[in-house]
Amino acid sequence: MGHSHNHDQPILQDPARRRRASIILWALLAPVGALALIMVIALWPQGNYDRFALDGAMDTTGGASMQVGTVTRSLIQDCPSSMGLEEVGGKTLECNVTYLMPDSGGAEIALEIPPEQLHSREARPGDQIRYLDLSAVGSDSGSPYVFVDFVRTLPMSLLAVAYGLVVVLVAGWRGARAVIGLVGGIAFMIIFMVPALLEGGNPVLIALTGSTAIMFVALYFAHGLNAKTSTALLGTLFGLAVTAGLAVWLTDAAALTGANDEHAMTLSTVVPQISLPGLLICGLLVGGMGVLNDVTITQSATVWELAETAPHATARELFFKGMRIGRDHIASTVYTIAFAYAGAALPILAIAALSDQSFGTTLSSGSMAEEVIRILIGSIGLVLAIPVTTAIAVVVVKATGTGGAHGKASVSSGRRAKLSANDSQN
Repeated sequence: MGHSHNHDQPILQDPARRRRASIILWALLAPVGALALIMVIALWPQGNYDRFALDGAMDTTGGASMQVGTVTRSLIQDCPSSMGLEEVGGKTLECNVTYLMPDSGGAEIALEIPPEQLHSREARPGDQIRYLDLSAVGSDSGSPYVFVDFVRTLPMSLLAVAYGLVVVLVAGWRGARAVIGLVGGIAFMIIFMVPALLEGGNPVLIALTGSTAIMFVALYFAHGLNAKTSTALLGTLFGLAVTAGLAVWLTDAAALTGANDEHAMTLSTVVPQISLPGLLICGLLVGGMGVLNDVTITQSATVWELAETAPHATARELFFKGMRIGRDHIASTVYTIAFAYAGAALPILAIAALSDQSFGTTLSSGSMAEEVIRILIGSIGLVLAIPVTTAIAVVVVKATGTGGAHGKASVSSGRRAKLSANDSQN
C-alpha cells in the first residue's frame, strides 16, 4: 500500500498540471470577480436615506427617550397603569411590578412588564431591561415608563466568544480564518448591502453582487488560494445563479409580497422606497449562500480525497463515487434546511392547529408560504450545485495530474524508475 502511495503522489502534485488547471479556473472566475468588484463600486450606497427615521418617529411624542435599567426586585401590587382609575369609576388592578435602577442614574422606577412576557420568563434581579421613558412628555397615563425588551448583550457576547473559541480549538488556523471571514462578511452586509437596499437599489443586483463578493473573499481566505477552493467557488456561484432565477420567478408567480412581518411593515412605512418583495429575494439569496458554500467545499474536497486514494480511477468513476457521497449530503442538508425553517415557524403551525384551516391552506398563506418557497428554492439550488461542483472538481483534479485512466501521463519513465528505486530502498 505504501509503495503505491509513494508511486502515485507526485502524479497528483505535478506543478505544471496544477498551474494549467489554476489558469483555466481563473479564466472562468476572474471575469466574475472583476464584474462583482465593478458592481460593488457602482452600487455603493451614498448615504441618501434617513439614518434616524425610527428615532424621529419616536421623538414625535415630544421628549420620549429610550433608557436601560437593572432589575432590583419584583412585587405583586397595584398596577401603575391603573392608577387613578377609581377617580373615574374604574378599579385599580393588581399585577407584577418590576423595579429598575436606571443606568443613567436617578431614583428607582416602577415598570409594568406585559403578562405574556412574564409568563415565559420572569424578570430577575440583575436583568437589564430596555424601556421607553415618557416622563418628559406629560402623559396622562398612570405609568410614564413602557417596557420594550430585555437587554441580551452579555449572554450573546459570551456565546459568540465561546463559538469562536470552539471553532479555533477544533479547526485550528483554518477555523480562525473562517470566523474572521464570517465577521467580515457580516460587516460587508451591514456597510454595503443594507444601506444600498435602504436607498431603493435593485435588490436582486445588490444580493447577487454582495453574495458573490463575500464568497470570493470568504472562501479564499478560509480555504486558501488553490484549485480546490476555486472549484467550490464555481459551484457556489452556479447555485446562487439558479437560486436567484427561481426566487425572481416565484416571488411574482406566487404573489409573495414580503409584507407578512412587523419589521417589514415598519420598513415599508419608514422607508417607502424599499421593495419588500425585493428584500425577500435578497434575504433568500443571503440565506442560501452559506449552505451552498458548505456543500460545494465538502464536495470539492471529497473528489480530491477520492483522487488521492484512487489515482488510477477514470473521470467517470471519480464522478459517480463523488456523487454517492453527494447524494447523502443532499439528503442530510435538505432536511436540515427544512427542519430549521419548520422550527422557526412553529408558532404559525400552532396557530393553524387551533383553527379549522386545512394543512394545505396553512402552508400557502402569508408568511408560511414565504418560508415554504424559501425552503424549496434554496434546496433546488443546493441539489443542482452538487453534481455541477462534482463534475468541475473531476475535470480539475484530472487536469492537475491524474491524467488518463492509469494516471501516468504526467510522469516520465525516468522519473517513475527513480521513484521505484526510492521505494525499494524504503
